[in-house]
Amino acid sequence: MCGRFALDDKVNADITEFVTATGRQAEEWSWDWEPRYNIKPTTQIPILVDAPKTRELRIEGARWGLVPPWSDSLKLKFPTFNARTEGITGKATWKGPLKSRRCIVPAAGYYEWTGEKGAKTPWWIHPDDGSLGFAGLYAWWQDKSVADDDPARWTLTATILTMPTVDELASIHDRNPVGLPQDLWEHWMDPETTGDQALVDEAVNASRGVMEQLEYHRVMPFKATDDGPQLLEPA
Repeated sequence: MCGRFALDDKVNADITEFVTATGRQAEEWSWDWEPRYNIKPTTQIPILVDAPKTRELRIEGARWGLVPPWSDSLKLKFPTFNARTEGITGKATWKGPLKSRRCIVPAAGYYEWTGEKGAKTPWWIHPDDGSLGFAGLYAWWQDKSVADDDPARWTLTATILTMPTVDELASIHDRNPVGLPQDLWEHWMDPETTGDQALVDEAVNASRGVMEQLEYHRVMPFKATDDGPQLLEPA
């Protein structure tokens, strides 16, 4: 799973470089997301999307935890910050967004915990160089209690896909996020490609090479409200 991740000050440049290289950014492309080192579910995260109408690549802010359009409430009774890739097309929450609303969630790395409850050890998992791009899904949720012309009527939400762990990370957790190689980002986000289980399986297979190369080290336990680059320092 992936329940905490971080964005350092290098991710802005990495994503901007990628988007600029595609030649598909908006005319006034800019992304200046402040570094955050303890990003948790239900908070705002940046997602990279391929806009269906303009076919521009752009960054949007989304609530981490996908809420399907048919939900009566923004708060669900079950967690949706991660989506299991196995049998994903059979799940009502995921099958709609999977068809054409796929995104990349940029990250510097993520955390996992080992040990017993009350004495868990956090681990920082990250690439040796550069940033990660997690395969994600997004959906717009509509608050029908708010006026049609009120911007608060619509909330963009997103989730990160997870897969059975690669052997190199198995000692930490039995699942890991789907980290895609950059040469697959555009293909994954393409709204003209209908998402199905085959596309998801392709993403999982491509992710193995990325996740197998990640490094990790133990860090000091931290609170839900803690933040700052010190969280990444080896314990």
